Amino acid sequence: MKIAVLRERAEGESRVAATPETVGKFIGLGATVSVEQGAGLGSRIGDDQFTAAGATIAASGADAVRGADIVLCVRRPAAFALAGVNPGALVIGALDPYGNEAEVAALAQTGVTAMVMEFMPRITRAQVMDILSSQANLAGYQAVIEAAAVFERAMPMMMTAAGTVRPAKAFVMGAGVAGLQAIATAKRLGAVVSATDVRPAAKEQVESLGGKFIAVEDDEFKQAETAGGYAKQMSAEYQAKQAELTASHIAKQDIVITTALIPGRPHRA
Repeated sequence: MKIAVLRERAEGESRVAATPETVGKFIGLGATVSVEQGAGLGSRIGDDQFTAAGATIAASGADAVRGADIVLCVRRPAAFALAGVNPGALVIGALDPYGNEAEVAALAQTGVTAMVMEFMPRITRAQVMDILSSQANLAGYQAVIEAAAVFERAMPMMMTAAGTVRPAKAFVMGAGVAGLQAIATAKRLGAVVSATDVRPAAKEQVESLGGKFIAVEDDEFKQAETAGGYAKQMSAEYQAKQAELTASHIAKQDIVITTALIPGRPHRA
């Protein structure tokens, strides 16, 4: 069995779909691994490290996927990039199918079988494959670190003989995995943190991390969570009330971090 690892081509994407450690595990199971040249550079993994783990380095993506039974990727590859794979080959990655029907259809035309990691059931048995949680956790952390760099002032309260610098005020919109990590990170940096979410269970989670919960807590709010733990789409009336509350609160904030996502809906800040 041949496994191909592609270099990511999306702007700003520095991740790679395999590491020398996972390559070694694949080879230990009897597979051969072909890694496109430079695939790991964005993650500070050189070709020599993949070679040391037993992989071969392909000069191009076309060479890497030629005769492949499995193609590993972070983002959805273009259909033409899969030319040469074996019939029925698996393409495994975060394929972002919502709103990209034409691109997904093009993948289907190549004859591959697409494994969409975003659709992995969020159950106990599948937790080790839950890329949504693992990547959201990192995103929440990174959002605060980047916000702190742009803020260009001290995050915690600073008290000296020369005077006092008040702590930064950070507001996190969405208290799922990313939002909770953002709250925890901002608190560790010394900010005064508040957060909002339409799910009632989020209130206790926010407060357990030392944040102040901001939401319109009416009857609709109490029913705003799906059986799977996701936020529901709220009514226009509720959105208007929440928007008014949020706008008045944001006016007093130094940093606003948006993490709320609804499956199948466009991502908007």
